[in-house]
Amino acid sequence: MRFLFFSDIHSDLKTLERLVDQEADYYFCIGDLVSWARGLDKAGEILRRRAGKVFVIPGNHESARDIETFCKAYGLEDMHSQSRQFGSVHLAALGYSNPTPFDTPGEYSEEEIAARLEPFSALNPLVLACHCPPKDTPLDQGSGNRHFGSTAISSFIDRVSPRYFLCGHIHEAEGVQANLGSEGKTIGINVGKRGYMLDLSTL
Repeated sequence: MRFLFFSDIHSDLKTLERLVDQEADYYFCIGDLVSWARGLDKAGEILRRRAGKVFVIPGNHESARDIETFCKAYGLEDMHSQSRQFGSVHLAALGYSNPTPFDTPGEYSEEEIAARLEPFSALNPLVLACHCPPKDTPLDQGSGNRHFGSTAISSFIDRVSPRYFLCGHIHEAEGVQANLGSEGKTIGINVGKRGYMLDLSTL
């Protein structure tokens, strides 16, 4: 059961078409299809080609309401703060980022992120997709070697050790993979708009 994860399209419709043209069982956008929630309809026309097979969460550039309305309009599934089971594997997802300097539409406090992740802590085996990466990891390293990720997500990974963690948000870390968590048991990938194919049936 192959999932194609991608993020941070930011209205690059040619790249979105390339991703949707790839063969997968499901497609998962981990936020920021557009910038400042503008142009979602154009992205929707592309994604509806795979209607019924596309999951979406809001990035920091979309609100939860934006994505809820968008998914209803184009036959897509809103996975924000939701989980689903595929075979024996649980797939859980949380959109938004921790606060940014730009006051974008999709931002949570660290306390809110922690509270929204907590219902996923008992799911095992777990694949977790969040728009935001964990703090102080290779997945959240931006320009000037600065780290912009979430401390709440880091703490959750340290405690729960999902099998896989997939994210976006920090463009400079696109394609970076790292072992995460206090014991390094979680395989983390910043999928970016190049995308990452994960076969859940192998877990």
